[in-house]
Amino acid sequence: MASPMARVRPAVGRTFRSLHHRNARLYLAGLAVSNVGTWMQVVAQGWLVLTLTDDSGVALGIVTALQFTPLLLGGAWGGVVADRSDKRRLLLATQVVACALAVVLWAATATGTVTLGLVYVLAFLLGCVNAVDNPTRRSFISELVEPDEVANAISLNTAVMTSSRMVGPAVAGVLIGTVGIAACFLLNAISFVAVLLGLLAIDVGALRKAERVARAKGQVREGLRYAWATPEIRTTLLMVAVISTLAFEYQVVLPLMAAEAFEGGAGAYGLLFSVLSLGSLSGSLISAARKGPTRAYLVGSAATFGATMLVASAAPTLAVALVAVVPMGAAGAAFVTTASALLQTTTRPDVRGRVLALFSVVFLGSTPVGGLIVGTVAEHLGARSGFVVGGTTSLVVAAVVTLRRRRRPDAPGDGETERAVEGRVPVAAA
Repeated sequence: MASPMARVRPAVGRTFRSLHHRNARLYLAGLAVSNVGTWMQVVAQGWLVLTLTDDSGVALGIVTALQFTPLLLGGAWGGVVADRSDKRRLLLATQVVACALAVVLWAATATGTVTLGLVYVLAFLLGCVNAVDNPTRRSFISELVEPDEVANAISLNTAVMTSSRMVGPAVAGVLIGTVGIAACFLLNAISFVAVLLGLLAIDVGALRKAERVARAKGQVREGLRYAWATPEIRTTLLMVAVISTLAFEYQVVLPLMAAEAFEGGAGAYGLLFSVLSLGSLSGSLISAARKGPTRAYLVGSAATFGATMLVASAAPTLAVALVAVVPMGAAGAAFVTTASALLQTTTRPDVRGRVLALFSVVFLGSTPVGGLIVGTVAEHLGARSGFVVGGTTSLVVAAVVTLRRRRRPDAPGDGETERAVEGRVPVAAA
């Protein structure tokens, strides 16, 4: 019988297999540091808004909506820019601009001149940057590794994001309670140096670049037609659209849960975010160890996410909530990772930026609508109602997709490919 370590080593190798590429290591390492700063700013910005507005859930919803409205309205065009551009150079530009915005927010907060209006403006401008940065970042991953390692690299990218979310909120909670909110914005600005250095150190010759798409009319419409004509892509995007709109509003619900349901401060908020992220990290690593994404795993993770969110909504104390959000975070991360991997692996390279831009639109761009809805519901019915709405939505979506597949047993199954448009090359072979 094989020893426990003999069984563990292959699993670890599968989980981190894409990291044997130097470019992937450089990029993900820089991203890890930068994302710690990003999540520090997320927590600090939410707490700043609550400070300026006397705990207004509506104001939190508005600032979140402003930050993600550009993705909703311009995300599809951001995907066109990604398909047309050298992704590494474009990422260097977006990171520099995001760093500059963090510096402005730090300076205004440190000098006591910050206003709610300024927070709104800076959130909107950061959203404009992210409308281009997000699809570019997602599609850039496929240039760092071999085609059969893309799904693994996506899972590790999600693991980096979620592990950063564990550290960032915890550090932010400590800093807000000791030296003040402004320090979080300054450290976020400094953290961009890491990802910039990583991008500069990448071996350009080793990148597996997709052919850049020539400028032409109708490229946004082409991406939309392709996504809608491919059943697996269409269903995945619709699932992400509905669930992300009403269930992934952590930035709105968690600070209200900490302040109202548990009568805690910034420390409780940061702790909730960090423990949730611990769960998300575990979900990402479990997904990375899998051979590949499947529709069954996507639907199962959506159902689990909804059920655990309802459990978290009923937590009577902060201690119970900290336990409940771990599996909730794991299921949520598994859902997002699987959806992104399915889209990456079933999309033709020449439209990948546009399809992933649509993913960004429905996952992040839906936040303006969802943030306002969930923020308003939570303000009038209590913070817990935000999780109730999200959990119920996820369970309903999973049930609907399951029932539709049972009624259509001839529908394409897991691992099958479809033709995006009649006469086109099968998506898996492109």
